Order: sequence, then C-alpha cells, then structure tokens
Amino acid sequence: MLIALDAMGGDRAPHEAVAGAVQAARRLDCAIALVGPRPLLEAELARYEPLPSGLQIIEASQNVEMDESSARAVRKKRDASINVAMRLLKEGEVSAVVSAGNTGAVVTSALLNLGRLPGIHRPAIGALLPSSEHGALILDAGANAECKPAYLVQFAHMGSAYMRRMFGMARPRVGLLNIGEEENKGNELAREVYQKLRRTHLNFIGNVEGKDIARGAVDVVVTDGFTGNIAVKVSEASVMFVVDLIRDVLTTRLQYKLAAIALRQAFYDVRQRLDYSEYGGVPLLGVKGVVIVAHGRSDANAFKNALRSAEEAVTAGILEELAETPKK
Repeated sequence: MLIALDAMGGDRAPHEAVAGAVQAARRLDCAIALVGPRPLLEAELARYEPLPSGLQIIEASQNVEMDESSARAVRKKRDASINVAMRLLKEGEVSAVVSAGNTGAVVTSALLNLGRLPGIHRPAIGALLPSSEHGALILDAGANAECKPAYLVQFAHMGSAYMRRMFGMARPRVGLLNIGEEENKGNELAREVYQKLRRTHLNFIGNVEGKDIARGAVDVVVTDGFTGNIAVKVSEASVMFVVDLIRDVLTTRLQYKLAAIALRQAFYDVRQRLDYSEYGGVPLLGVKGVVIVAHGRSDANAFKNALRSAEEAVTAGILEELAETPKK
C-alpha cells in the first residue's frame, strides 16, 4: 500500500509532515509518498538518516496556501501538491491521500480530480468527537455550509457505513443535531430531515443535543457543515481548556503535585483519549477515493496518526462500503 502525503499542507509543513511520515514509515505496514518540492523535502529527510524503507518523494512545484481562495488556487495551480496527490490517487498510483492543507482546497481538488461517488450529491467531512470508546462521528464538519435535506440524509447513510466498516458496529445509532429532542424542534431543514430519516432503514434515534454526544448516546451525528464545524472546534477548544486548567491547578499545592505524580499515567491516558492528534485525521466521504483531512495545526504525531487512519480505511474497504450504500 502506498499513501500520498501532501507534504506542503498545514500550518507547520513541511517540517512536521515529514517528521510524521518518518514515524509512520517506521511503525505502519505501508509506503509513503511525500508530495512537494524535491529539494525542500530532501533537506527535511536528511534530518532523519538513516531513513526507514518505504519513503519516496514525488515532485510538485506549487502549493496552495492556507489563506488562499481554494477554488481559484486549485484550478490555477495544476502542479500544486494537493492536485498532484489527487491525480496519483485517480490514476491508481496510490491507495489514499492525506493532507492537512487548506480544507476548501482539499475538497475542491478531490471533486475536480476524483469526482463524487455515483448518486452522492455532496461529499462530507466526518470528524470523530471524544465520547465512547470509538468516538462519535459528526458530519458534515465543514465541507458544506448550506445543505438541502437530501444531503443530510446521505450524510447519515455515509456516516453509518463508515462506523460499520471501521469499527464493526452492526447498527450505529444515528442522531440529528438539534436544539431539543422533540420531533418538532429546530428549523425547517431539521424538521424535514427528521421525517426523512425516520423512513430510512438506519438506526435513527431522533434528535440529539450537544450533551448527548459527550455522554456517548449516539454514534453518528448529522448536521450541516456550518453547525458541524462550530461544534467540532468548540469541542477541541473545551478539551484544551480543561486539560490546561487541570495542569495549572495541579501545580498550585504540594499535595496536588504529589497526587499528580501518582496519577501521571492516568492523566496521560485521559489526555490521549481527548487529544485530536491521536485521532489523526478525518475522512472526506463521498468522493471516489480514500481522502483523509488532517488538522491544519497538525504536528508530527497527528500526521503519523492521519497516515494510520488512511491505512486503516483502505484496509477496511471503506470506499467499497460507501459505493454500495443506499443513497436515499
């Protein structure tokens, strides 16, 4: 298996991207193609000699910056690293693409180069939020700010298929994110989607609120990309705030410091459960290929885990599962 990594994507690329690729090459059962300017990537790789086997560089002379207009840049910069990586996937040269770059550019490049799966209206980004053992998959997490009811129904089908194949869930619980649990709650979009989801074969449990996600009451959370993106970022910020607060409090008194030493491993385990970098990346579902979108702030550990996520998605046959999923 060969996975293409957009080595120029992300706030800390290419240094952290290359470091993560080296870590992944040492631990995962796959080869990694770093896509970007060869001289720059060779200089980065020189820091880690002797290099593990399975690393290669594929030349790309351009890059889409994080603050660029994604649609215009993707169309204009044909040799951008994200475009080169997507073309490799389309041509079957690689099994998956990982990028922490401009999210709009990743989605646009995937649509232009790969296209949508048959019957899919819009692709969706699925993000795993900390909750149960596997987390809750929320989608859309940012690809579609405005949605029609049919889009959200398809998100529910794709999210359910992803959780079935990736985590072995026979009947993932699907919930519609809303401002209340009652059937008549929410705006017109939410009320119409509720009725449509009731008529599917999915394990639809009704409306869910934000509190239901954190307590593990739902496996797949469906919403529009605007709301989903806010929910994901609030969750990330809340986790960071709590972790930092606990660390600060534990340094205020001697007895707290002694307790922290005794509970160091427990705190480490909890932090791992909550740390977005441990999840690595999130899938872009609905396009003709396995595409993993990593966080823009990804460090080496996050890149390593994003590559792991891509390997697991390919091995699990998630693309085949999505292709067979009902679209209505």
